[in-house]
Amino acid sequence: MNEVRIHKTGEPEIIQSSDGRLTLSVPIQFKRRAGRKQVSLPNGQPGLPRPWDTAATSLQLALARGHKWLAMMESGEVSTLTEIAKKEGIDNSYVSRMVNLTTLAPDIIDAILLNVLPDQLTLFDLAVDPPALWEEQRARMLGGRVGSP
Repeated sequence: MNEVRIHKTGEPEIIQSSDGRLTLSVPIQFKRRAGRKQVSLPNGQPGLPRPWDTAATSLQLALARGHKWLAMMESGEVSTLTEIAKKEGIDNSYVSRMVNLTTLAPDIIDAILLNVLPDQLTLFDLAVDPPALWEEQRARMLGGRVGSP
């Protein structure tokens, strides 16, 4: 079972185990604010939550679906994309494209979550046969750069 440790003070720390796995220890503190939990960053500044009145974009929802379906496969709940499609009552190719989104470069995923991708970039551009290498993804999809917040 994974052990969860919450440190209230200290510096972030990376621990490498003998089997090659890395554990990242990040000192955070949870505070209750008006009935909600708020994360305080190591420098004491509060973490900025997503505004409650902001609806998720279609790209953000697609990315979430892709991660959900990948997690279903990794957990053994389903064994194939076809099973997911049947379970969800949707087309197999749609499931495949959404799972492809989970292979995008971290900065492209950040741009999706921050909603700062170029307007001309579509879900089709991101999800259909993305290059395996992140540098190639950036070059093909974004001209080598990602939008900033």
